[in-house]
Amino acid sequence: VQLQASGGGLVQTGGLLRLSCAASGRPFSSYNMAWFRQAPGKEREFVAHTSVSGALKGYADSVKGRFTISRDNAKNTVYLQMNSLKPEDAAVYYCAAKTGILTTKGSEYDFWGQGTLVTVSS
Repeated sequence: VQLQASGGGLVQTGGLLRLSCAASGRPFSSYNMAWFRQAPGKEREFVAHTSVSGALKGYADSVKGRFTISRDNAKNTVYLQMNSLKPEDAAVYYCAAKTGILTTKGSEYDFWGQGTLVTVSS
């Protein structure tokens, strides 16, 4: 499956953004989907994931209550709604896909998008 992330940009602290990740190539509804992020000089970290149906969702503690992951299987798209953004949320955000068990481990995801940059000004 090919993944195309979009929606990043520059936002002020406290602002909001919605990221999108469009999938193509294989049945989207077969894949668990996740968002990861990587800030300069830091390791890639898990942000959120959702199961194939969207019924199961999980979040990193750092974004819980502020970010919401959702998916539209009819549109082959997964979203990440980011509210109350903080400077520490600034990073390149990647969407990823995998079959099988839902996990927070990036190494277990098979397909990755190209990333979209989120910048948060203080």
